[in-house]
Amino acid sequence: MKIYRYPTKETWKDLVKRPVLEQEEVSGLITEIFTEVEKNGDKALIEFNKKFDKADTQSIAVTKEEIENAENLISDELKEAIQQAKENISKFHASQKQEIRKIETTKGVICWRENRAVEKVGMYIPGGTAPLFSTVLMLAVPANLAGCKEIVLCTPPDKNGNINPAILYAAKLCGVSGIFKTGGAQAIAAMTLGTESIPGVSKIFGPGNQFVVAAKEYAQRYGVAIDMPAGPSEVLVIADEQAVPEFCAADLLSQAEHGSDSQVVFITTDLKVFDETISAIEFQIKDLPRNEFAGKALENSSFIILNSIEEAVEFSNLYAPEHLILALSDFEKYIPEVRNAGSVFLGNYSCESAGDYASGTNHTLPTNAYARNYSGVSLDSFVKKITFQHLSKEGLQNLGKTIEIMAEAEGLLAHKNAVSIRLQSL
Repeated sequence: MKIYRYPTKETWKDLVKRPVLEQEEVSGLITEIFTEVEKNGDKALIEFNKKFDKADTQSIAVTKEEIENAENLISDELKEAIQQAKENISKFHASQKQEIRKIETTKGVICWRENRAVEKVGMYIPGGTAPLFSTVLMLAVPANLAGCKEIVLCTPPDKNGNINPAILYAAKLCGVSGIFKTGGAQAIAAMTLGTESIPGVSKIFGPGNQFVVAAKEYAQRYGVAIDMPAGPSEVLVIADEQAVPEFCAADLLSQAEHGSDSQVVFITTDLKVFDETISAIEFQIKDLPRNEFAGKALENSSFIILNSIEEAVEFSNLYAPEHLILALSDFEKYIPEVRNAGSVFLGNYSCESAGDYASGTNHTLPTNAYARNYSGVSLDSFVKKITFQHLSKEGLQNLGKTIEIMAEAEGLLAHKNAVSIRLQSL
């Protein structure tokens, strides 16, 4: 881990930099994958399963029998946990529905906005070392609430050609339309272009490695939207003297175990908390099954001592973390000061894991400083907003002159005429 004691503000711009990945090699591979999927469809996906995941799959689509059987392969305890999480996520996202509000901007001129669901959406769910069935809930629940007609899910198979049963169970519970055995950039290509089995979609959601992220960005060339640009997962913890070092260490490790490229930043104003948090990390990491991932992530992570909490929040806004934990006694005082963050966790007992799984907020969040200009996934992510307006005769008479003057000043006389010809008829 990298330790910085009272770094000057001039050095902050270097401390907030994320590692830069080699893009040229990745971009070339993404182009090849898209070309191959466009040319050979399902056959290409089966070959990519062998090449990248060492998986032998005879077909791409998951069968009804596989989905039904998944329920018998997970414990009742896990089923109950998934169901409770789904209820909380549903409750929070349902609260985001908005009433239609018609506004009379000028007498006789009524304007309003209505939501329409994105009809076909695709979800990418990572498999491999950490099959993220929780992400199925985070994406499929708001997609259903929004009214999306088709929800496609792609996830990589294991070496036996199977999908993790918890992913299948969560997908069925949340009303996913179709589940397919393909991962990586090829899954994004399939949902972008469509194959014999996988329908093309209008918007793609979900996290992934650098190849998935690059593929999502490439998909936009085909007119397919994505939830947000993304990169490795990250957390920034700000702690004062009353913070519990063991709690801080656990939160930092929970993020570090995602992968060796995860970003972990710890900031405190208290030397005792600083030293004890580092000691707690060294103690707790020994018992983690994924301690190799966590250890590598910690090598590139920053532990910083600053003079004040105000400075710490200022640093956080510059860094713009995916997850921000305020382990502070008076956290409410600093809420208005938080400008850039994906999701914020307040106090000693609001662990980041709560948002990852079951509190109700969404865990699909902007990383790599995109919290400066992107929100996390919400109900709004699955809808388009269409504006409507109605002008009565009186409305056009009241507004017409303004439009005519502006159109003429821009030299767009056909625009002016569209108003004038109506006014002349009244």
